[in-house]
Amino acid sequence: MSPVARLRGRKPDWLSDPKVWRTEILAGLVVGLALIPEAISFSIIAGVDPAIGLFASFTMAVVISIVGGRRAMISAATGAVALVIAPLNREHGFGYLVAAVILAGVFQVILGALGVAKLMRFIPRSVMVGFVNSLAILIFMAQVPEMRNVPWAVYPLIIGGLALMVFFPKITTVIPAPLVTIIILTVITVGAAIAVPTVGDKGALPSSLPVPGLPDVPFTLDTLTTIAPYAFAMALVGLMESLMTAKLVDDITDTHSNKTRESVGQGIANIVTGFFGGMGGCAMIGQTMINVKVSGARTRLSTFLAGAFLMVLCIVFGSVVSDIPMAALVAVMVMVSFATFDWHSIAPKTLKRMPAGEIAVMVITVACVVATHNLAIGVVVGSLTAMVIFAKRVAHLAEVTAVIDPDGTAVVYRVTGELFFASSNDLVGRFDYAGDPDKVLIDLSAAHVWDASSVAALDAIETKYAQRGKTVEITGLDDPSAHLHDKLSGELAAGH
Repeated sequence: MSPVARLRGRKPDWLSDPKVWRTEILAGLVVGLALIPEAISFSIIAGVDPAIGLFASFTMAVVISIVGGRRAMISAATGAVALVIAPLNREHGFGYLVAAVILAGVFQVILGALGVAKLMRFIPRSVMVGFVNSLAILIFMAQVPEMRNVPWAVYPLIIGGLALMVFFPKITTVIPAPLVTIIILTVITVGAAIAVPTVGDKGALPSSLPVPGLPDVPFTLDTLTTIAPYAFAMALVGLMESLMTAKLVDDITDTHSNKTRESVGQGIANIVTGFFGGMGGCAMIGQTMINVKVSGARTRLSTFLAGAFLMVLCIVFGSVVSDIPMAALVAVMVMVSFATFDWHSIAPKTLKRMPAGEIAVMVITVACVVATHNLAIGVVVGSLTAMVIFAKRVAHLAEVTAVIDPDGTAVVYRVTGELFFASSNDLVGRFDYAGDPDKVLIDLSAAHVWDASSVAALDAIETKYAQRGKTVEITGLDDPSAHLHDKLSGELAAGH
């Protein structure tokens, strides 16, 4: 293959397919519009000027579109990150917040390089379903304040917006229904002079691009110790939400993403965002669903344009964007929440067939997220619950059966199953130390020794028999179990 042909083969889809090009541009425009009120709201949570959140959304989206590992995923200023760093800004000032964002980015690069993305394999499907459902609930709950204590005209506008998004795709899918909804409702409210809350009511839009600079803090060890806990918490929350969102997009698009690259990319994006005076961020599930599921975007172009359009809309078309009714964006996000929720997971047929433990894990994950408004806490608690249920289930799989030789001189105990801390704790009580013959064989050919607790349990069994003058022989260990047993046996008793 010639170099020219190879170069052509590396072309992004949007360069060679006009249909993809159009889809990506329109998707980026819709997401850019939807990012504005969200970024302003998260700025308020963090206690900073609205422009700070908008700058963060701009730099995060643009940078991650280049260095990220998941195409079409949107990263911007988020509520989870805002909640983590808000106390730092409140207690120490904005300079410390910016420094924490940069340090959080460094932590994310390090964690990504160390392979933190591999931990995703330990998140069970029930936790993933709970994550998706709680996310849908949070997206809807975030719209509720926009529907309280508002002029009556807001409600028919929201209903009209929802109707447009349901029925417009039946006419054509060339233009994304959310974009049509935003345009039509804006024209109606402006043309008819309907007084309803608008994007401009959320805060002033920036009038110029952000400029790079260093955080206004003393570069001392004291500053580092002050910002480090917040930065590390932000790094963990940001990575968890980003990796979970990437996995969700993988499932929706039936494509694979590079989670390690995404982890490092999130760090780079936050470092850049910090130097441009932004509040930091991570992947945004709501805007990602608008981009991928509603608008049909699949490439990095939509992510890049979402950030670019955000700044263009704020700086060039700020007066027009300010007139967009919040009802239009509320309608879009309500539709996103409805589309995000896994309705199949709560169908009666599904619940009847699903093991009780799986349902419990899903419910606990949802409950924790909704109660704390923190997706990371829900995922951690849900995963730990799933591990406890699994450990309890597997612990019962270890069985012990005894067979005494006909001449009564020896007894063979056959152990089957997985021996680890949960199952081995009961192992010691399964032997008849006083009544057994002088020779005891423990056959582990149908078992596997996983940890030090199991080795300690086997040592305890040998000790109890030895105290009665009886000998124990352990047989049938597979190579990994034998290696662990030889390494630890006799070394775990008190005093070693």
